[in-house]
Amino acid sequence: MQILLITGMPGAGKSEIADQFRMHNHPVVVMGDVVREVARKRGLEPSRKNTMSIMLELRQNRGPGAIAEYCLDSMENLDRESIVVEGCRSIAEMEVFRKRAASLTTVCVHASPDTRFHRLQKRNRKDAPTDWDAFRERDLRELDVGLGGVIALSDIMLVNEGTKEELRKKAQSVVQRFVNQ
Repeated sequence: MQILLITGMPGAGKSEIADQFRMHNHPVVVMGDVVREVARKRGLEPSRKNTMSIMLELRQNRGPGAIAEYCLDSMENLDRESIVVEGCRSIAEMEVFRKRAASLTTVCVHASPDTRFHRLQKRNRKDAPTDWDAFRERDLRELDVGLGGVIALSDIMLVNEGTKEELRKKAQSVVQRFVNQ
C-alpha cells in the first residue's frame, strides 16, 4: 500500500491539500475524524477539549501510535493501493504507517503563526482560538504531542502564505507526483 501523510500546524492548509486528492478520487482518511468518532460513541461533543483529552488517553492506553492504528483499521476496508492520511501528529504515528506501507511520503503544509491565526479566526468554528494566547497555547499542545518532529521529517514542504488558488496549484504538483510514484 502507498500512503501519503499530510501534516502541518492548525490552519496551515492541510484540508485544502486533502481536497485536491479527493478531487482525483484518492481516498482520504482524516486522523481527527477517528478521535471525533470515539467522542461521539462516548456521548461527548467532539469539542477541541474533548478530542484532545481522548487523543491523549488513547495514546496513554495504547501507545503513542494509537490513532494511526485506528486509522489503519479503517484503511483496510478501503481496499485501495494508495491512500492519503490527513493529520499525522507524531513520529510514532509515522512509524505505524511506515510499517504497513510499501511507500510512505509525508507532505507538510506550512504557514506563519500570524497567517494561521487569522485563518482560524475566519473559519468561525467552535474550536477556533478566541485570542492570540489561546492560539499559542493550542500550538504548544500540538508541538508537545510531537507534531514538530513530523514537520521536520517531511519529504515535501509546501509554504502556504498566499491564496487558496496558489496552494491548489502546489497541491496539484504533489498529486501528480504521488500518482506517478
